[in-house]
Amino acid sequence: MADATTNPAVLILLGPPGAGKGTQARMLEETFGFVQLSTGDLLRAAVAAGTEAGKQAKAVMSAGGLVSDDIVLAILKDRMADPDTRKGVILDGFPRTAGQAEALDGLLKSTGQRVNSVISMEVEDAPMIARVAGRYTCATCGEGYHDAFKQPAKAGVCDKCGGTDFKRRADDNAETAGARLAAYHAQTAPLITYYKGLGVLETVDAMANIAEVATAMQAAVARVMA
Repeated sequence: MADATTNPAVLILLGPPGAGKGTQARMLEETFGFVQLSTGDLLRAAVAAGTEAGKQAKAVMSAGGLVSDDIVLAILKDRMADPDTRKGVILDGFPRTAGQAEALDGLLKSTGQRVNSVISMEVEDAPMIARVAGRYTCATCGEGYHDAFKQPAKAGVCDKCGGTDFKRRADDNAETAGARLAAYHAQTAPLITYYKGLGVLETVDAMANIAEVATAMQAAVARVMA
């Protein structure tokens, strides 16, 4: 059980690109008052704010290097100390490896916290590649659509803001999606075994529709918060 006052909940979402982590994280934010922390967003914010860790990250990125786990953890620690995270955080994009998971455990232990729940969003490779390859978004508000699964009610007009410009990520194609899945299975999937051993792993069928996935995930988090 997580004490929302003194010991904010720490939730980790696992799943390959296209599994719906971002969509489900936003729903969990609204339901439980958690804050989603994306590694990329954290790095950009720290660099913009000019924090000590942000300065280190900027120097590494400017030199074309990869930001070390130590710097990412320092930025994460700073962000988790902010008042808006008092109910809990959702980690998206970190950890990606068992080594990062162990380092995260060490960080949380130093602040009297722990990982409360890890939800693995299970997918099937072939349908997932098709899902990713058909994605596009409104260029104005970012609302997501799909060639096969979610077209605007009025062709060429965003349901949310009425915008008429849409865009696709250059890497949202079958070849790239397949490579990402392979990388996920090789690097991140072992975390499933790691967190299962700690007794905090839950699995959800992420191939179901969005509402069904949301219900399953909210139930999993509710068990942690009970």
